[in-house]
Amino acid sequence: MVEKEEMIQTQLLGRNITDEKVIEAMEEVDRKDFIPEELHHLAYEDGTLPIGREQTISQPYIVAYMAQALELSPQDKVLEIGSGCGYNAAVMSRIAKQVHSVEIIEWLAQTARENLENADISNVTVHLGDGYHGLPDEAPFDKIVLTAAAPVLPEKLKQQLKVGGKLLAPIGMSIQTLVIIDRVTEDKFETHKLVGVRFVPMTGGA
Repeated sequence: MVEKEEMIQTQLLGRNITDEKVIEAMEEVDRKDFIPEELHHLAYEDGTLPIGREQTISQPYIVAYMAQALELSPQDKVLEIGSGCGYNAAVMSRIAKQVHSVEIIEWLAQTARENLENADISNVTVHLGDGYHGLPDEAPFDKIVLTAAAPVLPEKLKQQLKVGGKLLAPIGMSIQTLVIIDRVTEDKFETHKLVGVRFVPMTGGA
């Protein structure tokens, strides 16, 4: 059985996770709080885990990698598309000021809310809805992250990003690439490819 400190040392510090804020957030948020009790002995394993109804919790390394790539800061207002069980939002919430998370599956949205409440995290708001449309009533955002893959990036999400902000998303169908998009000006966006990934496909409007 992998212990939490071993996860931090080997899966994060042993790879390329160097952002101290991210490491502290991964230490503070207990992955056990976001998975079924019968899987607690696997909480710190280096991989995804099932959380019911063919849904999974992300690999700890990917959660840390994405948080690091976003370059989160304490004043950030973050939009997450795809709440899942709430783990990714919980980690980001330990660095950012506010996280708004949109989940299209009703039972998952409720699960995320309950998990976050049980973990005593109060600066994440989970919204039930289609993340393809973003959250225009709360825009603009400093950072936007997708935890499901879109064939192409929804234009509505790009427009909800502040100038100077970053958007992180897995793009593609069978073959996916994690990309980071910087909004340089109102009309100019710069896209950089990071790594190959495998996420569930985005649903709804996508």
